[in-house]
Amino acid sequence: MSYDLAVGEGERPADDKTAAQVFSDLYDRYIDSEVKEPASERIGAYVAALLERWCDLTEDEEDTSPWSTSPLIGEASGPLIYFPMRFSMAEEASAYAAAVAESMGLVCFDVQQDRLRP
Repeated sequence: MSYDLAVGEGERPADDKTAAQVFSDLYDRYIDSEVKEPASERIGAYVAALLERWCDLTEDEEDTSPWSTSPLIGEASGPLIYFPMRFSMAEEASAYAAAVAESMGLVCFDVQQDRLRP
C-alpha cells in the first residue's frame, strides 16, 4: 500500500475542492498521457531536494527510503510530479515533501486526504 502526493507548479488553488480539480486536470494532461514530458526545471530541483534527504530506491541498500518507485524523477512530467511513498513512512515523508514544496514555491496536494498541504 502506498501514499501518494502530487506537487506542481502554479498558483495555489483557493480551496481543497478547487485543488482536487486542478490536480486531476494536471494528472490527466501530464501523467496519464501517451507522451510524458521531461520534468520542468523546478520539479527537477524539487526531486533533487527530496533525494538529498532520502536516497532513490535504486540506491537504497539500507531499506530507509520512503519512496515506492524509482527513479523518483520518473514520476514527473512537465510541471507535475505524482509520486507514491511507503505507507509506513508516509507521515514523516509527506510532511517533509510538503514543506519542501512550499519552500520552493510549489503546490502540494495530498491525494489520500483530498486537501492542500501544508
